[in-house]
Parts: sequence; structure tokens; C-alpha cells
Amino acid sequence: MPEPLFLRACWREEVERTPVWLMRQAGRYMRAYREVRRRHSFMELCKNPRLAAEVTLQPVRAFRVDAAIIFSDILLIAECMGARLEYTRAGPKLEPVRTPEGVEALRVPDAGTEMGYLLEAIRLAKQKLGNTPLIGFAGAPFTLASYLIEGGTSRSFMQTKRLMFTSPDTFSELMGKLTSAVAGLLNAQIEAGADALQVFDSWVGCLSPGDYERYVLPHMKRLMRSIDSRGEVPVIHFVNQAGGFLESVSQAGGDVVGVDWRVPIDIAWRRIGYSFGIQGNLDPLALFAPDRELELRVREVLQRAASRPGHIFNLGHGVHRATPERRVRLLVELVRRLSSRSA
Repeated sequence: MPEPLFLRACWREEVERTPVWLMRQAGRYMRAYREVRRRHSFMELCKNPRLAAEVTLQPVRAFRVDAAIIFSDILLIAECMGARLEYTRAGPKLEPVRTPEGVEALRVPDAGTEMGYLLEAIRLAKQKLGNTPLIGFAGAPFTLASYLIEGGTSRSFMQTKRLMFTSPDTFSELMGKLTSAVAGLLNAQIEAGADALQVFDSWVGCLSPGDYERYVLPHMKRLMRSIDSRGEVPVIHFVNQAGGFLESVSQAGGDVVGVDWRVPIDIAWRRIGYSFGIQGNLDPLALFAPDRELELRVREVLQRAASRPGHIFNLGHGVHRATPERRVRLLVELVRRLSSRSA
């Protein structure tokens, strides 16, 4: 059986069309997901391997995307480290970690043992996916650190930056522990059978270029070096709102850089270098545009990528919960049709 289109694109090989998958492609916008969710809590979905595998498969069946991503949550590793975590209507809540003592109390877990439910979900999903690749994932150290320090989501990241600026040793210790924990989690997913990995740095765009280089980049370099992929499992490094320091992001390593929609994809690719693949980068809210406008925007992304080997079509962030399913289906169909090399 030939290697899947998505994996060949990750390795920057020539492909017959551009592969497409979507961040947050399994979730609240899908009726099938909502039906499962009515019977089970979010934490149940994440920690029940059978349910997590079923939700993972839903968008593959519905839309013929070129890759699945395992259904889970980036904050579960923080819970394994000893952080108290709950999910509310307003979003995830954690007990803030802002002191040396709080950081010291966190531990680096054995993900292979303590997140066995996730690894079993990967194995179950793999059994049913056939030739469709499965992506494992984790949150990047800075994004996880910001959740822990803020106690949840934030607009200003004031507490995160305050700790970073006033207690750099404490912040570095936290980042170091998170880097080790994330590396263990990613390697465990490889062992369970993940075909590719994505590291989500969703909040890193709150930093200046200098602060990214000083406080984050060294840890990202160590993380990428610690992933035991043996050159067989591609690693996607997704950075949100990082247009001010894409050159530094490329220094971290990995195989593919995922970018948001705020920088044209051809400019972003030139800045990170063509030794990387690139993933993106349609504005998620373009899915609410009229059909003709959506098609124009898909065409623009594809034209800017210019059929260069290594492009994976995706949104610049996750599918919005209010997105109609038919719009997602149309998007995938447009990418498949418009990117065909025989068209």
C-alpha cells in the first residue's frame, strides 16, 4: 500500500494533490459529536479509549480528510503532573502555579503509564483508520505554562509575563519540567502507533521576538531533540500569531511549521525556509463566507503555496464551534479539486 498523501507531504515529497485536515476537526460543530457528548462529559470522552477513538473517526468518515488527529486535550498532561484541573462552561480551570514551591510540587509523569487511556485510544483508532494517518499531539511548554500560571485562559497573559520577568529561574524550572513531560508524552504516542505528531503553541504569539528567543526557544529546541521519531514520524510545530518571529520558530526544529492566517503562506514559507514543510493557513471564519468567496480564499492559499512539495492545507486555527458541517465538507472538496495536479 503506498504511503499516505499526508505523510508524503510532511516529508516534502511530490504529491498528486494537496492533503487537507483541520485542527479541531472533531468537536462541537459536528452533530455526531454532540450526540455522544450529551451522554458523556468531556473528561469521559478524553479518558474512555473507545469513546475517544470513535470521536477521532467522525470527521474522517464525514469529510474524507487526509489525516485524523486523536481526540484528547493538551491539559491532561498538566493533571498528570499534579495540577488540579476541571472543565467548566467558561473553559478549563487550574489551580495557579506561580511560586517556586508550586513548580517544585509538579512532577514529570510516566506518560506511558499514567496516560494509558490516550495510548489505548490511539491503538483503537489505528485499527479502524486503514490507510488514513493518525496524528498524536501535545501542547507546547509555553502554552502549558501559561495555562498553569494564569489558572486558565487569558487575554493579557499578565501573570505569565510577570513571573517570566520577575522570577526567570522559577519560570525556566517550570518550562524545563513541562518540556520533559511533553517529550515523554509525545514519545509514548509514537510507541502507541501515531503516524505523525503536532505540538500546539497556541499562546506563544503573546510574546515579543526577543522574549521568545530568550525564554522559549531553548526549551523548544530541547523538546524537538527529545522526540524519538527516528526520522520516521514527522513533527508539526504549530505556532499561533508568531508572525513576528517565524525565523526563530524555525530554529526549534521539527519537519513542518503550522502557521495562522495573519501572514500570507508564501511569505511565511520563505521566512522559515524551504527545508520545512508548511501547514495552513485559511482563516477559520472564512468558512462562514459565501461559497464563491470561500473558493477564492482557498484558491489564494493554494496559489501562494504554488504546488511546492511540503504544503498541507489546514485552517490557521481550529474549526469554530458554530461552523455548519456542510461548510467543512465544501472546504475539503474545494481543496481536493482545486489542488489536483491534473486539473
